[in-house]
Amino acid sequence: MKLSAVRSIALVLSRELLITALLLLGVSLVVFIILFSSPGDPFSVLLDGQMSTAEVRAGVREAMGVSRSAYAQYLSWLMGMLQGNFGTSIRTGLPVLTELLHVGWNTLILTIGSLLVTLSIAVPIALYSAVRGMDRISWPLTMFSYVISALPVFWLGYLVIYFFTHKLGLFPLAFGFSDETQRFRWLYQLLPILVLGVGNGTISEVIRFLRQEMGGVMAEDYIRTAKAKGAAVWKHSFTEGLLIPVTEIVASKIPFILGGAVIVEQVFNWPGMGRMAWQAAQDRDYPVIMGITIIAAVLVRMGSLVQSLVYVAVNPRAAKE
Repeated sequence: MKLSAVRSIALVLSRELLITALLLLGVSLVVFIILFSSPGDPFSVLLDGQMSTAEVRAGVREAMGVSRSAYAQYLSWLMGMLQGNFGTSIRTGLPVLTELLHVGWNTLILTIGSLLVTLSIAVPIALYSAVRGMDRISWPLTMFSYVISALPVFWLGYLVIYFFTHKLGLFPLAFGFSDETQRFRWLYQLLPILVLGVGNGTISEVIRFLRQEMGGVMAEDYIRTAKAKGAAVWKHSFTEGLLIPVTEIVASKIPFILGGAVIVEQVFNWPGMGRMAWQAAQDRDYPVIMGITIIAAVLVRMGSLVQSLVYVAVNPRAAKE
């Protein structure tokens, strides 16, 4: 890699990290204000009905720091987060960061696996359609992608569970595993990835975007010249027609995939951040909600960061724009 490209990447990286820090600060502040403004406090569900008198409940809130001002509570949480301390879960009493690291890996597997499934379906259809046009093969495939993109992910998940449970008898109703079904555990763990990859609603958009980008590149003069000389067309069109568009569309769809992961984790009882966020919202476990919000924002920004780095690596002059 040329020195100019390395300098451009370093410039973009420093700029994106600064933007990320400011974005995380803004996200944490907005979410904290929303939580603080909601009725009750994080200990209402936990204490009401368990403490005999209002004085005892007030004493517990005082000991936990809930009675402090919103400004003091936010600064306390922010200082702790900067030191790697996301607080303690109100429901479990465990450090939030420890729980997030435990379940975050499962969510990462689910989201990355679903992205691979989406791209493995969308990219071949898009490339074939861009090269051959809407013929008798690409047209049905494109229509099929639009149909499956319109399916609600929760409906598709329950449909898959019903098929494998009632029709094939591979899994018991309680989603446990007996000695007979133990060998199908890998299949059950693969089902959420397949469901989210197919039902996240982005396959048709990826196909349409990549087909448009690749079609525009294939119509360029330098591609026609490469064809005339008998050179490899894919080698010349890979960067602008595939690499940059794929990173761009993937970065823009990460929030939607994370939103779908919340539903899929609930349907399949997948131990991830989405399921934890659902439970934390029911229990008003505010430290967990704040921690999950920050991690989700980091994942979204990482997608945008990778997109920017890929674009600058291909075109170093873009770093100065």
